[in-house]
Amino acid sequence: MKEYQNLGELLNSMKSGTSISGGKLRITNKELFRDQLIDELVFNLSITEDASVKESCQWIIWEAVREFGIFPSSIQEFYEARGRDEFDGVTVPAINLRGFTYDTAQMVIKTGLKNESKAFIFEIAKSEIGYTFQSPAEYVSVCLAAAIKTGYIGPLFIQGDHFQVKAKNYKENAEAEITGLKNLIKEAIDAGFYNIDIDSSTVVDLSKPTIKEQQEDNYSICAQLTAYIRQIQPKGITVSVGGEIGEVGTKNSTPEELTAFMEGYKETLSQLGSDLEGLSKISVQTGTSHGGVVLPDGSIADVKLDFNTLEELSKIAREKYGMSGAVQHGASTLPDEAFHRFPETETSEVHLATGFQNIIYESKALPAELKANIYEWLKTNCAADRKEGQTEEQFIYKTRKKGFGPFKKEFWGLASEIKQAIREELGAKFDFLFKKLGADNTQLLIEKYINMQAVPKEMPQALASMTGPSSGCGCGCGGGCN
Repeated sequence: MKEYQNLGELLNSMKSGTSISGGKLRITNKELFRDQLIDELVFNLSITEDASVKESCQWIIWEAVREFGIFPSSIQEFYEARGRDEFDGVTVPAINLRGFTYDTAQMVIKTGLKNESKAFIFEIAKSEIGYTFQSPAEYVSVCLAAAIKTGYIGPLFIQGDHFQVKAKNYKENAEAEITGLKNLIKEAIDAGFYNIDIDSSTVVDLSKPTIKEQQEDNYSICAQLTAYIRQIQPKGITVSVGGEIGEVGTKNSTPEELTAFMEGYKETLSQLGSDLEGLSKISVQTGTSHGGVVLPDGSIADVKLDFNTLEELSKIAREKYGMSGAVQHGASTLPDEAFHRFPETETSEVHLATGFQNIIYESKALPAELKANIYEWLKTNCAADRKEGQTEEQFIYKTRKKGFGPFKKEFWGLASEIKQAIREELGAKFDFLFKKLGADNTQLLIEKYINMQAVPKEMPQALASMTGPSSGCGCGCGGGCN
C-alpha cells in the first residue's frame, strides 16, 4: 500500500481519479477510485502522523461518498416508525469495531448486501475511541470507505456508543465532566455520528429513598445533553439519541425505573425547550456484562438473560413513550441459541463487540508472532489493569481489546490471504446474526423511512492552500507533477 509522505504526494496520487478545485471534489474515474484510491486514502488516514494528510484523506472520503450514493444518516425515522408499530420483528445490530476496522466494516456491509439489509449500525464507545486510537473523524472515514469499496448505496448509520458520564469525575466537578461530554458530542456530530447514546446511568444513586430520586441525576443529564445535541445537529437531520437507565453489569432494570426516568426526562427536556425531540430508544440491564464474565481458564461463563424483563421494558418504551423499544448491551458473547429471542421480544437494538474481537484474536490465520507481541505489550503496558486474583488468561482476555491501537499498523500490514481468511470468519458470524436478529430483508423498510441528507464539509485549510488558483502548476497536483 502506498504511504504518502506529504500532502503533495497525496494530491499527485489522487489526480488520476479525482478533480479538486474551488473547494469541491469531483470523482473523474469511479472504477479507479473504488479499486485503488480508496484503499490508499483509508490506509493513510489510519496510520499517518501528518495532520494535513490525515484531514485531507478524511475530507476526500466524506465528499466522495455522495457521488457513490452513500449518506451518513440518523436512524431516527426508522425508530419512530417502530414506535408507531408500523413494523415489528427487527432488532438492529449495533457493531463496535475496535480494530481491523476497514476489513471488518466491509464484511458487515457485504453481509448486509447479501441479506438485503440496511438495518445495521457501526458504533464506537467513548472509551474505545481512546484505546483503539480511532478518533470520531477517523472512524467515520473508515466506515464510509468500506461502503465505497463494497459498492453500498444508501444511508449508513454511525453511532457514538456509551458517551458516558464518569461518576467519580462528576462527583468531583460536575460542570467539567458535562463540558467534556459536550465537546466529545460536538466532535462526533461534526465527524458524521448522527446517532448518539448518552450513558448517564453511572450516576444513578440507589441509596436515595424513591426511584425517581435515584434516577434524577441520570435523567437530568440525559435531557441536558439531548438539548445540546438538538442545538448543534446539522440542518435537516434529527440525531437519534438513546438514554440508559441501568448500568451494564449491575442489577436488572425494572418497569418502575423506566417510568421514573422517562417522566423525569420528559419534564426536564420540556423545560429546556417545548418542541425538542426526545429519545428514540432506551438501554436497560437484563443480566449481561461487557465482554462477558471471564472464568479462570479464559472461557466465558453462561449468562442467564432476563428476556421477560426485556420484552416488558420494550413494550412500555413503545406504547407509553413512542420509542422504538429497549436496547440490550453486552450481547456478542451470548450463546448462539439466544439471539432469535431478541426480535421475538421486540428488542429494538443489540450492541455487539467482544465476540468479533475474539474471532480476530483466535483466528488460526492470525500470525502467532503478532499475537504474542500484542500479549507481551499488554503485560508490560497494561499491568495496572490486572485485578487481584486474576489468572493470566483472564487478564489477557479482558485487556486484549487495548492491543488494536498500538498495533494498528501491524494489522494493516497483514498479508492479503490472512486478511481474507479472517474476513470470512467474521462474515459467517455476521450472516448468522443478521438472520437471527431479523435484520435481513430490511432494505425496503430503511429506504421507506430514512431521510438521506447531504452534509458537505469545508475543505481543510492545508488542502485548500494547495488546490487554489495559485497552487503549483494549477492542475490540482499540489506541485507534485513533473
